[in-house]
Amino acid sequence: MSEKDMPLTEAVYYILLALRRPNHGYGIIQEVEELTEGRVVLGAGTLYGAIQTMQKKGWITLYSVDTESRKKKEYVITELGREVFAAERTRLGELLENAKLMDEQM
Repeated sequence: MSEKDMPLTEAVYYILLALRRPNHGYGIIQEVEELTEGRVVLGAGTLYGAIQTMQKKGWITLYSVDTESRKKKEYVITELGREVFAAERTRLGELLENAKLMDEQM
């Protein structure tokens, strides 16, 4: 993982979160929308562009292809992807803690 990979975009963060277990494109879109109570709605172009990029980086991998239903592909997060996600969670936690400190000082 390189410094230029951070911070993650909100879309990439939620896609990685949705891939903690195998999931297909439409399932990812639904889960992200549900997790964010409709605040984040991924378009197909955004989703599949991010999937391609994350596969190239080794953050996610193809889990299975269902040849019966229009070749629906399922993806899952890799160990490297888990490390990237954990680093981003740590970074976001630091942001929140610093904001809390500032609130206390105001």
